[in-house]
Amino acid sequence: MNVVRNAQSAPSLRNNPSTSNTRPRPIIVSGPTGVGKSSFAAALAVRLGGEVIGADAFQIYAGLPILTAQPSPELQALVPHHLIGFLDFRESFDVARYLRLAHAAIEDIQSRNRTPIITGGTGLYLKSLTHGLAHLPAVDPILRETIASLSLPTAIEKLASLDAEAPGQIDLCNPVRVRRALEIVLTTGQPLAKAREQWNSTSSTTFEFSGLTLLRPREELHSRIQCNVESLFECGVVEEVRLAHEAGLTASKAIGYREIQALLRGEATLTECREAIIIATRQYAKRQITWCRTQLPFPTLNLSKDLGEKETLDSAMALLNIPTK
Repeated sequence: MNVVRNAQSAPSLRNNPSTSNTRPRPIIVSGPTGVGKSSFAAALAVRLGGEVIGADAFQIYAGLPILTAQPSPELQALVPHHLIGFLDFRESFDVARYLRLAHAAIEDIQSRNRTPIITGGTGLYLKSLTHGLAHLPAVDPILRETIASLSLPTAIEKLASLDAEAPGQIDLCNPVRVRRALEIVLTTGQPLAKAREQWNSTSSTTFEFSGLTLLRPREELHSRIQCNVESLFECGVVEEVRLAHEAGLTASKAIGYREIQALLRGEATLTECREAIIIATRQYAKRQITWCRTQLPFPTLNLSKDLGEKETLDSAMALLNIPTK
């Protein structure tokens, strides 16, 4: 594992200075899918005497360990993991519930003088930790259902008519983001940027965070994603999805679930299914990279395969301003 690090040390995202220097500071490990967050976080936890907390909207579900690429049993045996595979896949889940559970896990780990290491690919979960939650009006189920019935182009057009700046602030290829932005604008009667200002100015977070964003060269990341997807099928992901046919609204949005359901219905070949998942995963990774660069002010570790684990972790420790032993 080769690491090329920038010269900037990791800043902290800090809202409550009373917690600093009294307990181990939580560390966020972010980065795109396929970059190697799970193995890196576990290795860092071993090095620091820490425990891992998941921050992935799909890895929380039991019954879908292959599809959601949960940390392997070997990694979970190496160090304690939290918020991984604990929820029935028929249940819905939201960021507010995640925030409560993550805060409890961080406090529990710190109370034992161990380092919480939070890692996962769901940006909204990570940002809720570092910035808190915006105080938006309660969801109107009728409005949400109406918006859900709109096609993506229609939703984008409606959003632009209400807030000309909003389309430039979100990923227009992501229907969930577009519809949520439209819901916020319609519910609040204000531009989307206003909600984001409220979010960015919140002081409701409790912890002081440091962190790293893991990256790899584009072609290497694409190659890893392809290998990971091929491994899903070798490990039995089709049967796993077949058995999870009653997955709820949240779990069924995991990349690969819809594609494999189409395979099971005979609407796609195995090759078509596999290729569709590879493409969707690469697109998701691209969005995650953009999100990390704009939303989390952490230094980057650029990983490749030439350096060993010790040198990689030494570089990480330097960026995190943690003395190496």
